[in-house]
Amino acid sequence: MKKNIASYLVVLTICILLYASFSSDKTIDSSKYSTAGLVLNYTVSQDAGSNDRDLALLNSNKAYSPYLGKSFVGFKEALAFKESRGDYFTINSLGYLGKYQFGKGTLRLLGIHDFEEFLNNPELQEKAFIANAERNKWILRRDIKRFVGKKINGITITESGILAAAHLAGPGSVKHYLRSYGVDNFADAYGTTIEYYMKKFSGYDTSFLKPNQKAKATSV
Repeated sequence: MKKNIASYLVVLTICILLYASFSSDKTIDSSKYSTAGLVLNYTVSQDAGSNDRDLALLNSNKAYSPYLGKSFVGFKEALAFKESRGDYFTINSLGYLGKYQFGKGTLRLLGIHDFEEFLNNPELQEKAFIANAERNKWILRRDIKRFVGKKINGITITESGILAAAHLAGPGSVKHYLRSYGVDNFADAYGTTIEYYMKKFSGYDTSFLKPNQKAKATSV
């Protein structure tokens, strides 16, 4: 009994002291407090709440993007990752350039003739991607209207799938694929087909892109 009373008195005393401290008009002098001598750096073990895939990603030096869903930015970043893993400064074994792996012939159509400048200019590469997609959208405008929503070889045709395939193979090859209902399925030098791009990049929002026959990209 005495022990319970003693515990009660201790708790009551603490409550009274806390009340007095909070109700006081005095300003706390923070200069009396210091973290000197305390060890403030703390590292969570790599085993805590992580799996091997997450650790490999975090320990690598490669940049990665948050999940962008089916937005237009998601579309172009997913396509760029497939083309070059998002590397602006790469040239593949066939001479295709940059983040989106442009051929020199396509770049000339877009008004770009200085390929070294293009390779070292991320802003120009982004402009080229937009211009090329808008040009392809104009060329394929009738096919987009005719085929979007239909199924070819079990794949639902979408505008983003068509534009991604046009980036891979050119708009002419995409026309052949659609109008042959999948019989004429172009494959690039690495074996990647129009049909693969149609499926992989289906359902993105590409309404941002406006059909433009004369789309160009410039560094100015």
